[in-house]
Amino acid sequence: MKKNLVVLTGAGISAESGLKTFRDSDGLWNGYNIEDVATPRAWKKNKQLVLDFYNMRRRDVLGVKPNAAHFGLAELEKDFNVHIITQNIDDLHERAGSANVLHLHGEIFKMRSELDEALVYEIREDILLGDIAEDGAQLRPHIVWFEEPVPMIERAAEVASTADIFAVIGTSLVVYPAAGLINYAPRAIPKFIVDKNIPYASLYNLTVIEKPATEGITELMRLLI
Repeated sequence: MKKNLVVLTGAGISAESGLKTFRDSDGLWNGYNIEDVATPRAWKKNKQLVLDFYNMRRRDVLGVKPNAAHFGLAELEKDFNVHIITQNIDDLHERAGSANVLHLHGEIFKMRSELDEALVYEIREDILLGDIAEDGAQLRPHIVWFEEPVPMIERAAEVASTADIFAVIGTSLVVYPAAGLINYAPRAIPKFIVDKNIPYASLYNLTVIEKPATEGITELMRLLI
């Protein structure tokens, strides 16, 4: 029987495909105040600015491809039941072939009614002011903004609790509640962190691989298989 491998991924894994992170010195958010583009207050204040910002991000994702780390995780499905919990809003895990991906912070290729979270639609082009859902409400990015609850966190905690092995790849473990998910994994199981800057983590049975995701995945696969 295959073991359950649960992997928490963050911006670091997609950065190597060319998607900037807002923690980089030249990051995606430079020139933008987070409060102006990624909060419910921003949406109420200036919908056009928010739509422009996420339309740009959608085009960015369309212009990149999965990297070796994404493909490596997909390949691990041959030997494990792999469950990916990602903080990323891109679809690079899916494009690489991973079958079980839970997006904590939403998905850039989806949009929803600003009034009814259940009205969700696929989107590859730009979302425009005046585009409306079935309920007549303006469509907004299907993204969990700062100051909003994380609807998938309970499901993610359940998945983490079933892990036989838990790995963290490309995340600084400072964004909560996602960073707390590793604490839901059973204490005695093997745990791995792959990142070019290892975050502080005081955990039992932890192996650290201080490398970028595309290099670290090779070492992780060697240790697991």
